[in-house]
Amino acid sequence: MEDVYAAKPWLKHYDKTVPEKLEYPSMAYADALKKAFREVPSRVAVHYMGTEITYRELDGLSNRFARFLTETGCRTGDVVGSHLPNIPASYIGSAGIQKAGCVFTGVSPLLTAEELAYQLNDSGAKILVTVDLLFPVVSKAVGKTGVKIVVVASIFDYLPQSIPASPLTPIPGIETLSFKDAIGSMPADPVDVTIDPAAPCLMMYTGGTTGPPKGALLTNNNIVHHIMQLNPWVQLHMGEHVVLSAFPMFHQAGNFIVMWNLAMGSTLVAIPNPRDLQYIVKAIETYKPTVIVNVPTIFLELMKLEEFRRLDFSGVHFFVSGASAFPAESIREFEEIVGKGKLIEVCGMTETSPIIVALPRDGVKKIGSVGMPVSDTEVKLVDPGTGKLVAIGEPGELVARGPQVFSLGYHNKPEETAHTLRDGWIYTGDVAVMDEDGYFTIVDRLKDMVSVSGFKVFTREVDDVLIGHPDIDNAATIGLADPKRPGSEIVACAVVLKPGRTGDEAMRARITDFMKEKVSPYKVPKVVRFMDALPMSAVGKVLKRELRKLMQGLP
Repeated sequence: MEDVYAAKPWLKHYDKTVPEKLEYPSMAYADALKKAFREVPSRVAVHYMGTEITYRELDGLSNRFARFLTETGCRTGDVVGSHLPNIPASYIGSAGIQKAGCVFTGVSPLLTAEELAYQLNDSGAKILVTVDLLFPVVSKAVGKTGVKIVVVASIFDYLPQSIPASPLTPIPGIETLSFKDAIGSMPADPVDVTIDPAAPCLMMYTGGTTGPPKGALLTNNNIVHHIMQLNPWVQLHMGEHVVLSAFPMFHQAGNFIVMWNLAMGSTLVAIPNPRDLQYIVKAIETYKPTVIVNVPTIFLELMKLEEFRRLDFSGVHFFVSGASAFPAESIREFEEIVGKGKLIEVCGMTETSPIIVALPRDGVKKIGSVGMPVSDTEVKLVDPGTGKLVAIGEPGELVARGPQVFSLGYHNKPEETAHTLRDGWIYTGDVAVMDEDGYFTIVDRLKDMVSVSGFKVFTREVDDVLIGHPDIDNAATIGLADPKRPGSEIVACAVVLKPGRTGDEAMRARITDFMKEKVSPYKVPKVVRFMDALPMSAVGKVLKRELRKLMQGLP
């Protein structure tokens, strides 16, 4: 069969600002940061609850944190955990860790003590930066790890008004001190370390279909080269944008947004609690961002608020949505609020720094598509069973390679690495189709496809149809074992109804009848369960693995 992917049909649809190929320097991320500190020192780097931290101030504070790390014995390549919401210590710590040549590992504030101990042990973290609200969980976990120092920040640090910090209970055998005390006595001049651009700067944890989370190693070159890939894609220039993102920095998407925009001298609007929609609305009104980045669930919830709908979005150049699918019908409604053609959907994963494909900034935005491969990125779709290329319009596993794809694999997990990374190509686990223009549409995750008597059901397709029902606010589809047919599954869905609707048998029948009109018989859900809320990750993705646990054994 002809290799339609080698022909790269997407190149014909690139914006004029986007080159097919770029020249990449070998550079540590810490060196890439220096340009912003040098060129826009007086520009605000971070807005945080009424506080402004300029690039000059961020440079000095992050130098102090880097000095603290080196003075306490951290060496290049040592791992430092960041267990924080998006507060000033997150931004200062992120830059300081890179300046010290250490490896940043984001640690979710939602982890239990047991989960926290696992990640700290697996990563080999020596220092953990946390927030006082999470200190009780940290106290239970760190004694079982190799962490030697716990640095505790506060959500009130660097606010205009002085608010006393909560007293810290000592942890036996572990040095504990406040973030401000840790850096307060340190000099603000740069540390003198040599950083290998090919060495890891990030160890970001990502869940698998089975087993515990694994740490994806991303190098300095991965991050610097990815910034270079994306600057022309969205036309991002030094010191130009104000960026608001509710993505938390412990997640690679949120972490990269911050690393990218700090290197480009953008102003970042910190959102400490992504679930506080009123705060987000007020921040948009106050700081007038030119770029807004969120997961679809945040955008969908914001769309329900009249305060959001009344905002003036004329100054927003573009919106970016990623991490999960934005329902097609909701995109149309969203564009009616914010402006047509302003939404850029992207797709990628932690292991790809994170973006593989994206809709163009100025070009045709096909609703439902996640766009085209960014510069210097090769993408193909293969049959998961045979590994052979699939034809245009046929579903296959998305496989990619490029300068943003991790090369070092997963920390201490050679088997997982060998399964995911083959000859430089990453096997993403996403099932997609490509059209004749080189636009890709994600139809499911391999692990989420449902097999009904040999027929493949893409759960994202069923989800999109369900969300179109007038009584449904949100929905997610999974496969459950069919007790009548060993080896086969039934389609099951969890549904969150709109306010005022009742989840009874009559509603269940209405949903089933609706689906019978919209999809093939084998795709119609045989189980419909009404829920108050779907299980969500910290960044707003439906956790279908958790949903399966909740729904197993249901009639």
